[in-house]
Amino acid sequence: MSDTTIHPSAIVEPGARVGEGARIGPFCLVGSDVEIGRGCELVSHVVVHGRTTVGPNTRIFPFASIGHQPQDLKYTGEPSTLTIGANCILREGVTMNPGTQGGGMVTKVGDNCAFLANSHVGHDCIVGNNVIFSNNVMLAGHCVVGDFAILGGGAAAIQFARIGTHAFLGGMSGLENDLIPYGMALGNRAYLSGLNIIGLQRRGFSREDIHKLRRAYRLLFAEEGTLKERVDDVAAEYADHSIVQEIVAYIREGGKRSLCTPRNANEV
Repeated sequence: MSDTTIHPSAIVEPGARVGEGARIGPFCLVGSDVEIGRGCELVSHVVVHGRTTVGPNTRIFPFASIGHQPQDLKYTGEPSTLTIGANCILREGVTMNPGTQGGGMVTKVGDNCAFLANSHVGHDCIVGNNVIFSNNVMLAGHCVVGDFAILGGGAAAIQFARIGTHAFLGGMSGLENDLIPYGMALGNRAYLSGLNIIGLQRRGFSREDIHKLRRAYRLLFAEEGTLKERVDDVAAEYADHSIVQEIVAYIREGGKRSLCTPRNANEV
């Protein structure tokens, strides 16, 4: 643990692995099965427990509780894990739980993510890279969140919900269904309100790509025909467009939840 700094008031249990250059601040507790990556910082009053791995250069702020047993009454102590990627930020009061026997035994968070104050990642969730959770976001168990998704303050996603890549879930929204890639959902209960155009522009998507996405979106959620028929039509029309095909594949794959759809024709 060369160049590693551990404050005298911190407790690092025997067996814990702390990487080079990591900093463990005042009154932190690191459990015996925890691995803290190189260059990480636990600012103060942070608890990291269970079979938890924290990737390099991740920074965790005071009163975060990471890796304690899942909030699942069926959990019986099975040796599940929590993995957090590199270069993440976990602000004050963030909570993350490991997996369960009923969900694959793993909760996984990707790289370059930001979890703002008091946000929560439930058991067996899979969160992609470059994801942002604003304050007080609540992600129930077994959810899947794609790369570059953004969840606004106070948003909540029901268990088993899927949130696609580059999607945006508005603040104070309650998501009961799957949100397509590049989509935007708002409201309680959340409805599909269009595409995440601002996010697409910020990420450097071309005007041509955005135009094709808009047209594909209108076709997918038009009133004519069944959803399967519309998906098949869009898949054929945009066979050479990878971004549209990503949405098509997402819808065809399906999940345990229904698809989040527009509330009325004004959102199409």
